[in-house]
Amino acid sequence: MQLDEFNAADRETAAATAAVWAAVPAWVDAIVAARPYASVDEVTARADALARGWTDADLDAALAHHPRIGQKPAGSGAEAAASTREQAAMATASASTTDAMAQANADYEARFGRVFLIRAAGRSADEMLSEVRRRLGNDEAAEAAEARDQLRQIALLRLRASLED
Repeated sequence: MQLDEFNAADRETAAATAAVWAAVPAWVDAIVAARPYASVDEVTARADALARGWTDADLDAALAHHPRIGQKPAGSGAEAAASTREQAAMATASASTTDAMAQANADYEARFGRVFLIRAAGRSADEMLSEVRRRLGNDEAAEAAEARDQLRQIALLRLRASLED
């Protein structure tokens, strides 16, 4: 989408676009309300600044729409397509890596009560598996902070992939 189209879109359309970046309602509303933007860099800076204030409740809201690493996303919308692209490395992972990731996902959910979230884009399946195992050693506060930062990274990558000056 061109930036001028995002700026000119009705609120519902702009919000639907931003919700693909991260499904955090207050964040989406704030990004949409601050239009028009002069550049993609300006939208990105605003989105980044707002994301740095996310709470655990915001993280949980966004994770309600996030598939597990290695799991096929539900639906066929823009968010499912983005997750599929981002997790492409899992599609070619070995059976042992896929099985280990499924077990690590279950261990993570049992420990932290939420889906494991990582910026998968640019990471191999083995790197993601290594990260989930490392993060299982975090305490709850450290892990929530790390998960919020991963969500922020995902949102900014998706924003940049979907908007053009």
